[in-house]
Amino acid sequence: MFERRYLPVVVVVLVGLLAAVVALWAIDRGTMKPSSANANNATSSEKYEWKLVTTWPKNLPGLGAAPENFARYVEEMSSGRLSIRVYGAGEIVPAFEVFDAVSQGVAEMGHGAAYYWKGKIPAAVFYTAVPFGMTAQEINGWLHHGDGLTLWRELYAPFGVIPFAGGSTGVQMAGWFNRELRSAEDLKGLKMRIPGLAGEVFDASGGTAVRIAGGEVYTSMQTGVIDAVEWVGPYNDRTLGLNEVAEYYYYPGWHEPGAMLEFTVNEQAFLALPKDLQAIVEYAARAANQNMLDEFTARNNESLRTLLASGTKLRAVPEDVLQVFYNNSLVALDALVENDPMAQKIARSYQAFAKDVRAYHEISERAFLNARDKVLPPVNLTGQ
Repeated sequence: MFERRYLPVVVVVLVGLLAAVVALWAIDRGTMKPSSANANNATSSEKYEWKLVTTWPKNLPGLGAAPENFARYVEEMSSGRLSIRVYGAGEIVPAFEVFDAVSQGVAEMGHGAAYYWKGKIPAAVFYTAVPFGMTAQEINGWLHHGDGLTLWRELYAPFGVIPFAGGSTGVQMAGWFNRELRSAEDLKGLKMRIPGLAGEVFDASGGTAVRIAGGEVYTSMQTGVIDAVEWVGPYNDRTLGLNEVAEYYYYPGWHEPGAMLEFTVNEQAFLALPKDLQAIVEYAARAANQNMLDEFTARNNESLRTLLASGTKLRAVPEDVLQVFYNNSLVALDALVENDPMAQKIARSYQAFAKDVRAYHEISERAFLNARDKVLPPVNLTGQ
């Protein structure tokens, strides 16, 4: 028969077992501090400090503002738990070494343009611009509601780098020239700063493409190292003073119809963050991506008017020149994917999405713009 003198001992044991069961259940449900294996699933008070290196001069409006905005968004949303210091080109690494710096862990993050890594990753050009390709709106659709972002991350995975969309300038200008283009013959012997796949197109069209970082374009034009330069559009071009070193400003930006930039994150650094900070990084990048496009949309026209008032001569690229560029773009794209299975995979996805979205935009974007032009007074900014 059970003796009453043992009852307190039994109660203590039962209470202990019940507490152990509740503790295990709580850990499983995430209501208590988890084990180190699940540390990323919890919100931690630990603080992190990251470096972000860029391909742009420090505090350059537009392009340079995006990483600064991103860092501010992250710090505000994380209440200071993740602090990111932004460095301009040359402060820690040169402009064209940003990708390697992130891959090697010299910096946790980078901001730049994917086509700068074309020599290392040929298919990266799809993630900045394809000549005569998709616009900013279309590219964002492909990335975030197609499989563009998934393929991009697959492309960068061997380097331990995670990419995020990092802003768009919208349709760019065709560039600044120190002499007028009247036909395709005028391209012969012309030295132009023009990177990415468009550089190959320019070479094939009779010119010579030169790879120069943003901080060097003004001096290169001023000293005659190059005869022409494409940078971005009126807002950024005016900031760099390119109207002071060239007379003719050409449109449209056949080479970069929706130039997209990127945030790159070191994979190990990203995975070391708690889940909530990982989410903050992702959504801060989405916000910075949209904000840049908004900024260029708001600022370009005012800047163009200022440039025209200063004596800049605005010109349309001649139709025969555009045709030469288009023909050579097809050849360059074929060469890019010919022996690169990953490039082929990305190209199929890009082209399929572009075909679908273009079909709809024929009866939406283009149809509306045409209709608007019929009922509103014409706008003349050409100066011609």
